Parts: sequence; C-alpha cells; structure tokens
Amino acid sequence: VANMMNLSRSVALISLFLLPLLSFSFSVDNPTDRRVLVLLDDLSLKSSHSIFFSTLKSRGFDLDFKLAEDSKLALQRYGQYLYDGLIIFAPSTERFGGSLDSKSIADFVDSGRDLILSADTSASDLIRGIALECGVDFDEDSSAMVIDHSSFSVSDVDGDHTLIAADDLVKSHAILGKTKIEAPVLFRGVAHSLNPTNNLVLKVLSASPSAYSANPSSKLSSPPQLTGSAISLVSVMQARNNARVVISGSLQLFSDKLFRSGVQKAGSPNKYEKSGNEQFATELSKWVFHERGHLKAGSLVHHRVGETDEPAIYRIKDDLEFSVEILEWSGKSWEPYVADDVQVQFYMMSPYVLKTLSTDKKGLFHTSFKVPDVYGVFQFKVEYEKLGYTTLSLSKQIPVRPYRHNEYERFIPTAYPYYGACFTTMAGFFVFSFVYLYHK
Repeated sequence: VANMMNLSRSVALISLFLLPLLSFSFSVDNPTDRRVLVLLDDLSLKSSHSIFFSTLKSRGFDLDFKLAEDSKLALQRYGQYLYDGLIIFAPSTERFGGSLDSKSIADFVDSGRDLILSADTSASDLIRGIALECGVDFDEDSSAMVIDHSSFSVSDVDGDHTLIAADDLVKSHAILGKTKIEAPVLFRGVAHSLNPTNNLVLKVLSASPSAYSANPSSKLSSPPQLTGSAISLVSVMQARNNARVVISGSLQLFSDKLFRSGVQKAGSPNKYEKSGNEQFATELSKWVFHERGHLKAGSLVHHRVGETDEPAIYRIKDDLEFSVEILEWSGKSWEPYVADDVQVQFYMMSPYVLKTLSTDKKGLFHTSFKVPDVYGVFQFKVEYEKLGYTTLSLSKQIPVRPYRHNEYERFIPTAYPYYGACFTTMAGFFVFSFVYLYHK
C-alpha cells in the first residue's frame, strides 16, 4: 500500500511538471518562441539545407529534427499538441512512424497550426494525399518534372532545361515582404495544380507560359496535362481558422546549393551572383509561421456622439461613433496596422449601413454615422479578409428602438403648409361668420 501511495505521488509530481510543457501552444496574443517538428527522409538534409534551418533558429524557433519513419513520432500527448509547426522534408516516405499519419496531420492543421510540405520526383502517395487535402494536386506522372525551354537557368543550357529560373511571384507584401525579390528563384521539381473549388489556396511562385510537365528523359507521345500558367511551383493555403500551409514541388529549392548559386535567366542580360531562393524561402517561412500578416483586433467600441459610455440601446436616428483597434505582429512586437479598406457593417438580416473606417495611423480605426430609421436588433460587424493576412471576424449586438410617444416633434417643419392651411381656414370662417351676422 505504501509503495502504491509513493507511486501515485510520483505520478502526480511528474504530471505537475509535464503538463505545462505539453500545454505550450501557439498564442494569438504572442505568436513567437514556437516549437517546430522537422521530418526528414535522411538526416543528411540537416547539413544540405542548413542555411534554411539556421534562419529559423536565429528567429527563435526550436527545431526538433526526426526521421519520418521514427517509431516514436507523435504530434500530441495526453490530448495536448507538442508542436506548433510541422516541416515535412521527406517526399519519398511511404508511411510515417509512430502515431503519425495523414489524418493526424490534417487534424494538426485543423487545430490552427502550420505546415510546410516539400515534394520532388520521388513524392509518395502519402505526400500527394496530404497535399490533396490542402487543395493541391501534384502531376499524376511520377516521372514528370517541370520543363521550360524559355525560362531556364543558363547553367542548364546544355541540359534538359529542368532547372527553371522563375520570377512570376505573387504580388503581396504580407506573404513575401516589402523588399522586392530581384533575382529569379531556382526551381527543379514537380508541377502541381490548384483545386478550382478551393478558394483558400493560391499560387506564390508560378511557371511561365512556356513551361510544361513531362518526363525529361523521354519523348512526348501525347500533349502534357499540365502546361503554362496552370502550373504552380509553390503554393500557399490559409485555412478558415488562420492555419497556414506552404506546399512546394521542389525540395532543392530550400537547399544550400541553390541558395548560394548564381542565376541568369535564359534570354535575359541580367546576371545575379546569388539566386532569390534564400530571400524567397525566408520571407515565405515568416509568413507561414505568423511572423508577418498576423492581425489581432480589440473589442468594438461604440457610443453616441458627445458621450463616452456605451449605451445598452440606441434610438432610431441617433448619431453614433464607432471604433476598433487593429494591430499587426512584426515578428517581435505588435505594431499599428495601417490600411484604408477596413469596413464596418450595421447589420440586421442585411447591412443597413456600410462604412469604410478612417485610421489615425496608430492602429485605431473609426467612423461615425446615423442609426437608420428601422428598429430591431442590429449588429456591428467587422469582417476583414485581405490577401496574406489573417481573417478578422468581429461582431457586437445592439438593439434599436423607435421614438417613445413623448419624443416626437410637436411641430414637423415639413407640415408647415398644412398647418397654414388649417389656420387660414379657421380665420376665413371667423371673418365670414362676423360679416354674415353683423352686415345688413
């Protein structure tokens, strides 16, 4: 009995210290210092892709490297997630070890956590299935690669033109930063297309119109299925819960070799000593791990003009002021978000008022308007969706009442002609009566 009591105490103490560690998770209020699980086909990737991993470590990420077939793999324990991000650099893995599978990875993203998935020509059905869940469909031909006889790197001039110098990047400061990526991005890998029914996924790096997907070591016997701008090289998805996913068709894109390689696009006189791969991968990793484009909003504030306290109810035709504070995470601290496209709706079944908010450049968005001449239960609604930014959806309910019986105007200015007609009739009747009675 004594041994059992000692064992129970030991378990309790272990749980006391273990649970805070297991409860560590991505915080909306402080999205930093996060643990990331990195799954590799071969541990040699730690050295061949060391620059990319070093940039993550330098920004405060705790990387846990494991082989994809490790028998002890697990994303959660005791119902709590152990990691906040997942990097899968294991394209040929047919089956993950431990309790990890495609469903657990889908659940991981569904819980609001982030994923980077990279494939190549050895991509297994498992990797393809995970990508398909995110709205990305890799070329069915496992031997096919992206070929471009017009936009290849001149270093591949005598080769099969599978080393592509791509420069068709998404135009979004939120995703790729404000500093323009001048040098083309080197890409060697497989093509994928986007599911047209999934409006959450978009291309970040697209192929040129002259590109196509085929086996470079054999002649074409039929037209390729994927051609031109339909080919995506790198895509991203932001789920409705603001979880972010990056899917690349090239594992080499993140390698030290391509990071350090010089690049010159065929037909272009511009030659760069260093490709745009490192800048592209670094900026993209900042986005996927919420170091940029991550917004948070304070509560919706409203009150009558000239007052400061929030009322429990409005009356029709009241003049009110509305404001909301929106901040953006800079990677280290919260900074004021500046934009001119944030709107508020005063909503009941449909928006009766739609106003674009003004900003003081310090994160405060505000406006004023008159309550419509309709009574009922309304909502202040701010629903903000912008490319590359987390979605904001805020609402606050407020009833609107009509005038009370003693609040109506005694004399309505627009009715003055009717008042005048009434009194004129009375005066005329008085004059007529006087003349009729006293005139002989």
